[in-house]
Amino acid sequence: MHWIDWLIALCPLLLVAVIGFYSQRFVKGVSDFLSAGRVAGRYVVAVAGGEAAMGLISLVAMFEMYYSSGLAYSFWNAIAAPLSMIFLLTGYCTYRYRESRAMTMGQFFEMRYNKSFRIFAGFLQALSGVINYAIFPAVGARFLVYFCDLPLIVSLGGWEIPTFMLIMAIFLSVAVFVATIGGQITIMTTDCVQGILSYPMYAIVVIYLLTQFSWFNDIVPPLLNRPDGTSFLNPFDIAKLRDFNLFYVAVGIFAQIFNRMAWSGTQGYNSAARDAHEQKMGGVLGMWRSGFSTMMYILLAVCAYAFLNGDRHADEAAACRNELAAKAMADVTLQSDPGGVREDFDAYLATGEMSPEMVEYIALADQKNAERAAEIHASKVRWGLVEAVESSSDSQVPAGEPVQANLDLVKDVGVKALRGSGEATGEAVSGQTFATIFGQMRVPMALKSILPIGVAGVFCALCVFMLISTDTTYLHSWGGIIVQDVILPLRRKPLTPRQHLNLLRIIIALVALFAFLFSAFFSQIDFIVMFFAITGMIWLGGAGPCIVGGLYWKRGTSAGAFTALITGSTLAVAGIICQKTWETGIYPWLESRELVGTVAVWLTKLSGPFQPYIVWEMSPTKFPINSQEMYFFAMVLGIAGYIVVSLLTCKTPHNMDRLLHRGKYHREGKVVEREKLTLRGALNKLIGINSQYTRGDRIIARSVFIYSFVWGFGSFVAIVIWNNISPWPKEWWGTWYFITTIVVSGAIGVVSTFWFTWGGIRDMLRMFKDLEGQDSNILDDGRVMDGVSADDVALVEQTDHVTIEEAHIEEHALEEALEKKHDDEELKKLKKQLGE
Repeated sequence: MHWIDWLIALCPLLLVAVIGFYSQRFVKGVSDFLSAGRVAGRYVVAVAGGEAAMGLISLVAMFEMYYSSGLAYSFWNAIAAPLSMIFLLTGYCTYRYRESRAMTMGQFFEMRYNKSFRIFAGFLQALSGVINYAIFPAVGARFLVYFCDLPLIVSLGGWEIPTFMLIMAIFLSVAVFVATIGGQITIMTTDCVQGILSYPMYAIVVIYLLTQFSWFNDIVPPLLNRPDGTSFLNPFDIAKLRDFNLFYVAVGIFAQIFNRMAWSGTQGYNSAARDAHEQKMGGVLGMWRSGFSTMMYILLAVCAYAFLNGDRHADEAAACRNELAAKAMADVTLQSDPGGVREDFDAYLATGEMSPEMVEYIALADQKNAERAAEIHASKVRWGLVEAVESSSDSQVPAGEPVQANLDLVKDVGVKALRGSGEATGEAVSGQTFATIFGQMRVPMALKSILPIGVAGVFCALCVFMLISTDTTYLHSWGGIIVQDVILPLRRKPLTPRQHLNLLRIIIALVALFAFLFSAFFSQIDFIVMFFAITGMIWLGGAGPCIVGGLYWKRGTSAGAFTALITGSTLAVAGIICQKTWETGIYPWLESRELVGTVAVWLTKLSGPFQPYIVWEMSPTKFPINSQEMYFFAMVLGIAGYIVVSLLTCKTPHNMDRLLHRGKYHREGKVVEREKLTLRGALNKLIGINSQYTRGDRIIARSVFIYSFVWGFGSFVAIVIWNNISPWPKEWWGTWYFITTIVVSGAIGVVSTFWFTWGGIRDMLRMFKDLEGQDSNILDDGRVMDGVSADDVALVEQTDHVTIEEAHIEEHALEEALEKKHDDEELKKLKKQLGE
């Protein structure tokens, strides 16, 4: 990048750093560090939460999906529009969770189930989250290396250090600093500022792309040029898409319902709002938050696809593709270069001719492919799945030619060269790792060629914002879970506030250290979203029913919750082991025992009823069952286990009013009044409107309802009916996505840029004012006593003769005593004196 781009990227960061440093002065206690004092307004929750949720790795994952599957499969996400809308408007799970006043999901689990389950769940949640997060730094750093055209290795004091490791170290250090000086207050403030600064930056990138690429002349033609069954635009012609297809969409919808709030990467935001109503309204506003940002993400991906695959930029695209291939090959062979394949591959990219050694490697890879294909084919013939006269789809091809005639020919040659060199020398370098890096870095390399000086700097600043905001949020979340839900419940003696805050800071730093080491040495071999699915499944496979059931079903038990988590996590760990060891362990073992064909037959038989959306084909490099499929199986088994075991073990229904601070246990916010059952009241109830809503709240809620249900879902139903009666010409789909992606998103983006800038600044200033005038409650630190949070200890057992004022006096007395002496004996005495 040009020095002007570096200057543009650095200036906003300095402003964010100054404001973040200023905000740390408001941290007075543990609840401030973990939940921003619970005083955040809806716009801060919406703007900062959106910035935290969209990390640089999420952008790369979107690029992977859109580049591999286009826009067509995402059309079917509209099936879930009514559900998503109702969930947002009613505050499904989020409202009740905020009512519980839990700072972490583990604290909620102890209040709802018991301490043992909190510790077990906290351990699984932390394990899943930390491993899931641990590739974030590597993907983000590698993105910057490729986009900014940095060298792969730098020399420091005589040491040769991979550049992406150096970038990881720098940005992780920044993230640790931000996350530890002020916790959630600093994170929420910096994320909100970054979000506000990002709005005009999104607009700049979008406007430039639209002036350089014609939607109908440059973007749509390459997207239309696809084989049957793999359309990038027509959602009725995607049956042959393997990873991102209708099943992928269906699993996502299923997870929205049964795994709501299960992922706690942004848990600080779930408890930071002023009250449950503000928490819900922050989620509702999120519907309008992402106008220009969504447009930019999609435009970047489709413009990169058009650049690399269209006719207009053929020469630049060829140079970009070769540069990407050479860089990716050098990236994976920095430590080991079997048979000198890197030099041979670079020569092939420069001249188009293969050396004799490279021809030999590719011929060897072709031979192994043909032998494996023949074995699988013979087994299918024996089982009567195919005719003997048929030939295998993986039959041998001439040496030097790629197996698949697709747009990534260079990638396929590189994969086969690495695979063949490994067979010849016995020193294997994963061809799948090369393919993964090649796939992830296609769009960044294309954007390096597309974006000019100035715009490149703006986009780089956005990338740095995404990298830092997600790093700070996730480090804070996973570090907080380890402390709050594993260490804290195991301690017999309570921590003082200073000890508690210092421990949180230490653990956050250790999570960052683990992420650095994991990213430095772990080779990712799957799509990012698939890696998210399989690592997240350690926790998500069984967490959903524990949360949803715990919030809405009074008969859910700790035994049922244990069953759900154990089932899901066991399946997840088995899937991770299979994926990571398949190419180097499991498949060679099957080959040595001549079991490849037999296993291939059983895979075909099991997936047969679900084809073409589930297709399990034997491969020497990739585990046949993808991560999304295993995630679905884990969720179904987890739900079944929770329901069955809970019904068998429930003796006394849980006191939900006490858990959710309702009725006589009410503590904060306006009490929801029951409305008479009328037609209007029924509609209001459907979209979540109640007595807490102001006139402005009602306008926002109804606008979201109209946009989501009438426009989003209504247009989807109309198009489905129309295409079943008279299918659209494929060119019409380009016009449809232009309307939804450019016109509608652009209109929302113009309005939301001004709306959320004003709202975010207003709520951020109000948050500072409230924090400055608020006293810290030392009991509000995540501890649970007798099934409720510690700061509720003097309130939850009220009787008719105990008033709210008297209860607060008792609570204050308890706080003062605990300040003087933090030990169990003193706590027991005080509880006894207070009639607990």
